[in-house]
Amino acid sequence: MTLLKDVLAELFGMFVADARLALAILALVAFTAVLVTPVHLNPLVCGLILLSGCLITLFAAVLAATRNS
Repeated sequence: MTLLKDVLAELFGMFVADARLALAILALVAFTAVLVTPVHLNPLVCGLILLSGCLITLFAAVLAATRNS
């Protein structure tokens, strides 16, 4: 039981360790969902927006982490 608890705690810590990164990704996904549904933008274009936004967010998080260390 302790092993399972440790594994779950590690997984939780992995995804919640950088709160700004998680919130930025969630905001990007919400923004893209708004573009797909009411605006009726092409899903391929929204996929490209999502991909590029995730890559830019990841790059910014890595730069911030290197500045802090």
